[in-house]
Amino acid sequence: MIEHDFHNIEKLSWALVIMFIVGVVIISGGVLFLGGVELFQFLKVSLIQALGLGMAITAMLFFALRLVWRLKAAPMGISMIFFAIGISLFVSVSVGRLYALQYPVYVESFGPGSGPGLPMKNVISFFQHIDQFAHIEDIARDPSDVPPPITVLDPTPVTATLLSEMSASGTLAVVDEDAAPEEGGQIRELHLETTEVLSELAPGITFNYWTFNNTVPGPLFRVREGDIVRVTITNNASSLHHHNVDFHAATGPGGGGAVTMVAPGETKTFTFKALNPGLFVYHCATPNMAVHMAHGMYGMILVEPKDGLPAVDKEFYVMQGEIFTTGAIGRRGLQAFDAKKMMLGNPTYITFNGRPDGVVNKMKAEVGDKIRMYVGNGGVVHNSSFHVVGEIFDTVYPEASIGGAEFKNVQTTNVPAGGATIVEFTVDYPGTYVLVDHALMRTDKGAWGTIEVTGPADPTIYEGDFTKTSGSGH
Repeated sequence: MIEHDFHNIEKLSWALVIMFIVGVVIISGGVLFLGGVELFQFLKVSLIQALGLGMAITAMLFFALRLVWRLKAAPMGISMIFFAIGISLFVSVSVGRLYALQYPVYVESFGPGSGPGLPMKNVISFFQHIDQFAHIEDIARDPSDVPPPITVLDPTPVTATLLSEMSASGTLAVVDEDAAPEEGGQIRELHLETTEVLSELAPGITFNYWTFNNTVPGPLFRVREGDIVRVTITNNASSLHHHNVDFHAATGPGGGGAVTMVAPGETKTFTFKALNPGLFVYHCATPNMAVHMAHGMYGMILVEPKDGLPAVDKEFYVMQGEIFTTGAIGRRGLQAFDAKKMMLGNPTYITFNGRPDGVVNKMKAEVGDKIRMYVGNGGVVHNSSFHVVGEIFDTVYPEASIGGAEFKNVQTTNVPAGGATIVEFTVDYPGTYVLVDHALMRTDKGAWGTIEVTGPADPTIYEGDFTKTSGSGH
């Protein structure tokens, strides 16, 4: 009898081991079948984690099986089964509707359209097409990529070469159109392409960005009050999702979102009149809107007043954003979007121009330069407390209002989620100036950048011992 029991438990033990090995083969083979070696490399960290968890569970079952069998405690085995069923019932009722066929599971939304979770069929489709996604070396929009003031463009003859150059840089071009702008205005064409790409969020960390024109943020566009703006939006054929665009500068249903929904490979056009001067956000407004923005789909358009803006020496373009990944901050490999973190308002990364170093060492100025910064917030959770360490804003256009009251001598200014600001300051002393969201915990998540200022130092403005101390930190 004892020998018979021993053989039975040995068979069950081998069955557990075989089940584990078969599971490893099925998962590994499934990954290779869906996305090949490239997907396997992206998921390497997660697969190692799953392997370790599988080994632990197998060992636990092996131990529990032998314990129950040795004690001949059938009631103990039955109680363990009841325990598992009870926990499952508790969890399924506690989380509400059982969204099991999406990633992540158990995420429900009461907003317009579908919830923030990705349907499982979309996840599988992503894995199947991973080799078709473009790989972008640097997703961050160059903060110096600001189109010149309208007063510079207007007198320039619009040649075919100039049109091509302006289209490539994201600058607006004057085109023929039936609609009539206001006196002194122009008809301007804006081109956007929505893409879904792969790019490094940080060294060794890859994220599936959704973009306008292959950067985060999308291009900064520049028009003038009274202009007619004709927007052409194309959804790249490689995309897996529908997209559109909502311009906060446009007056009409959805800001353009109601008439620009484009399927993969589709193109649509709409026009709007730039009625109000200011700096305005545009973003994808396809439900779930927050999901599309959290993948990187936002940018800004500057509507200059009819008389233009005062001349400055340097202009920069910076947008704060939030990224939610399933892995903790710093986790290597391909990181999936985490809808649960977004619903809880806990971004894994907070960035300037799409990644933690998006605007580090990319802005240059000389002592005496007057700088104007166009600052926006494409995040879906936090307002930004924008601040440049070691500088005072001579002028702030609060919430990017042009034509209203201006603030003078400001240290830190608010940039609402989905809003913007314009700040101006003159750099009087050389060195590295750090820009931050002054909710300073966010610098650890990536929200910081630098402006490098060169030129002569004036000791009457600032003087001290620049020698670094031997100790630092805390």
